[in-house]
Amino acid sequence: MAEEFSVPVEVRGYEIDVNGHLNQAVYLQYAEHARWSFLRHAGLDDGALLGRGVGPVVLETNIRYLRELRAGDVVDVSCAFEFDDGKVFRVRQTLRRADGSVAAEVTAVSGVMDLTERKLVRNPGEIFKELASAPAVLGL
Repeated sequence: MAEEFSVPVEVRGYEIDVNGHLNQAVYLQYAEHARWSFLRHAGLDDGALLGRGVGPVVLETNIRYLRELRAGDVVDVSCAFEFDDGKVFRVRQTLRRADGSVAAEVTAVSGVMDLTERKLVRNPGEIFKELASAPAVLGL
């Protein structure tokens, strides 16, 4: 089982839209930041992936907006990977406000692409397990 992981992010004024809340596209940036932070926490960085000739890709993303985020709010962005035996894995993320309320839920279908073949590799968890210094963090 992967350990629970989250990273704090403060909503910056320039990320606010005309309605006075966080622009919808920025949620994806926060989710991406948490995913890379999670991989680094497991001892895996982009250099190791590139050295192996692979890179993570997002195939599908769904965002469920539940509460507004405004400038100055601090949110914890969680990240958990769910692997099976196929070419894809699931990423589940929650953006939680300081008061504990959930601002948004992000779910994604991801894979690991062979950068030469330009195709998804089989069993992406095995790639992460091979390259991470602490694969147990990822539940591997």
